[in-house]
Amino acid sequence: MSDNVVNRSRREFLGTTALVLSSAMIGVPAMASATETKINGFTPVYRGAITQNEPGKVNVHPVTYKLHGLDIAANVYTPANYDPQKKYPAIVVAHPNGGVKEQTAGLYSQHLAEQGFITIAMDASYQGASGGEPRSVDKPQFRIEDIHGAADFITQYPGVDTARLGLFGICGGGGYSLAAAKSDKRFKSIATLSMFNSGRVRRNGFEDSQLGTIQERLRQASAARAQEVAGGTILYSGDADMTDAQIAALPFEMYREGYEYYWRTHAHEGSTFKYTTSSLLDLMRWDATDEIALIDQPLLMIAGSKADSLYMTEDAFSKATGTTDKELFKIEGASHIRTYWVPEYVEAAMGKLAPFFSRTLVS
Repeated sequence: MSDNVVNRSRREFLGTTALVLSSAMIGVPAMASATETKINGFTPVYRGAITQNEPGKVNVHPVTYKLHGLDIAANVYTPANYDPQKKYPAIVVAHPNGGVKEQTAGLYSQHLAEQGFITIAMDASYQGASGGEPRSVDKPQFRIEDIHGAADFITQYPGVDTARLGLFGICGGGGYSLAAAKSDKRFKSIATLSMFNSGRVRRNGFEDSQLGTIQERLRQASAARAQEVAGGTILYSGDADMTDAQIAALPFEMYREGYEYYWRTHAHEGSTFKYTTSSLLDLMRWDATDEIALIDQPLLMIAGSKADSLYMTEDAFSKATGTTDKELFKIEGASHIRTYWVPEYVEAAMGKLAPFFSRTLVS
């Protein structure tokens, strides 16, 4: 890799494209059968994932549904001894930016199903196994609508109690979940894990380190859109290949750990960092905390105590003044990415999530 490419990649991490990273569980299980793989890529990459359904246990059901003309691929997890004639609380789970439903979103969906909830983890439109062209468009309005669409689908699923619907977002999915819950009162309660405010980071850079180049980056995004409209090559940001040494030299822990998972240990064919550069026109004028006081539902925000992204959760939590039922829980010793897969940190998160949703999703 040339020095120019390396330097460009590092600048992207610092703010121009400010990647949002996700991971999967260490200890990849055997993949699903070829038949299952053809159905929405039923190929989980987290430890303990369901690779075949068994009677009496938590099962996973690959589904496809339409959203504004696009095919959305999702996995629905049902509790042990699921009976479609009964009524269950349900939770929509939104994956991190760059992630797919088979990674940490699937892990938490499965764990929540083990606690008696019906859960749905969907691939964002234009991403993963979902439809949409060009690929890897990442615009807030689409990600938010994905959450509304998942609510549309799961509330029609057999056995779901529409009066007991929750929302759980991880990383970038957490920021978009906050935005969706501001107006969508079908969600009776909202939780986030390692919330990432995509608009703030795309605009200001990670830890607000790129304030001086905002206008320059907006001009680059504008030029990228003009090139798309003219039929030229679609430009992408946030996608690079780096050596182990270059990864180790990255300035932020979240990016170092996330890069290792995406490209080294937990890669999934549907998962990518990249997004169309023109998406920045929408991302950079958006913020997850805009009008956040509209959230009047119970709110639980979880983040690692050592996460260098913690400032985003703390900022959003302080601005969420519309609800009196709210809690900020810090997982001691956890970094951003490690909340996705490290067993003790996942256990700590579930120790808050399960009772929170049990309490707030009541009949």
